[in-house]
Amino acid sequence: MTDKPTVVLGVSGGIAAYKACELLRRFTESGHDVQVVPTASALHFVGEATWAALSGRPVATEVWESVHEVPHVRIGREADLVVVAPATADTLAKAAHGLANDLLTNTLLTARCPVVFAPAMHTEMWEHPATRENVATLRRRGAVVIEPAVGRLTGADTGKGRLPEPEDVFAVCREVLARGVRKPDLTGRHVVVSAGGTREPLDPVRFLGNRSSGRQGYALAATAAARGARVTLVAANTALPDPAGVTVVRAGTALQLREAVLKAASDADAVVMAAAVADFRPAAYATGKIKKREGQEPEPVALVRNPDILAELSAERPRPGQTVVGFAAETDDVLAAGRAKLARKGCDLLVVNEVGEEKTFGSPDNEAVILSTDGEPVPVPYGPKEALAHTVWDLVAPRLGAAGA
Repeated sequence: MTDKPTVVLGVSGGIAAYKACELLRRFTESGHDVQVVPTASALHFVGEATWAALSGRPVATEVWESVHEVPHVRIGREADLVVVAPATADTLAKAAHGLANDLLTNTLLTARCPVVFAPAMHTEMWEHPATRENVATLRRRGAVVIEPAVGRLTGADTGKGRLPEPEDVFAVCREVLARGVRKPDLTGRHVVVSAGGTREPLDPVRFLGNRSSGRQGYALAATAAARGARVTLVAANTALPDPAGVTVVRAGTALQLREAVLKAASDADAVVMAAAVADFRPAAYATGKIKKREGQEPEPVALVRNPDILAELSAERPRPGQTVVGFAAETDDVLAAGRAKLARKGCDLLVVNEVGEEKTFGSPDNEAVILSTDGEPVPVPYGPKEALAHTVWDLVAPRLGAAGA
């Protein structure tokens, strides 16, 4: 990749084309050289002059323009990344079947760089078997196809099919560019990540919980999606926006998180338990608020153990050959405690970090040591949680063997 990466922004003909203007701005303001390649239909929504003004360069629209430069070959060959946003059902179908009847589809055929599609269409079109098969084909070939968002579509319609927000598409593209590999190493894989902290109700207004923000789990989910995986994120009590291209399942308590994780893990290639799961829950739930009574000490709160989800996954492996990764948040004698936990839980990898009021929880940065059952410890220096997430996937990917999907 050059100092100024070259990005081809393909825009196909959907009402969400106007959002691509914001995506283009994010690329140009962060130092990327962007060539916009709109389809003829896209120009009905956003005109050529707009793309030229925002990109600072002429817009390529036709195979027959500047024929001596062979644009249908040159543009794809010179790109560090091709992103199509929005990608309509028609564009996905053409790309999957190798059709080349305009400049954008020619560019997709000649590109030898990573390709990202950000679909946008009505729910019925996204869920149609033909579209699902086309998406599966593109993913098998190494393209990153971001899952559409759920929300308002055209008219009064709502549902899955909305173009993810430009900042989310840009975040995926930035991760893909940073790795600079043509075929992401988690292509065709389904991974499950848990994130956040469970809350165990004591009465209608109180709960037992922890300080986990979910940032590390969300970083794991986002980086896995950028590396081509189909990602299910089981999120417990987080206030973070959903990562683009990730299916999010909500959970509150440890029991709810266990049910959601086990269901999602039934066909998963890897499960990463990054959530801070409460070890205990109140033995009894008070249906009314527990009152403070003058002159009386409160009744002791009896606790019972929650299921050990990590140990259960490691022992039963819902899918043969599944890789299981655990997290250990420790405060004392961190490495020794981590080794003991790795042996006790039976997982393949254990990410061990020291926690406290101002360490790890809620911070955008983290440091850790990753222990494994069959290798040396891998230290991860203090830095963004996305860096730790990539190191985890770097260790998981070789354990998965041949792609199954």
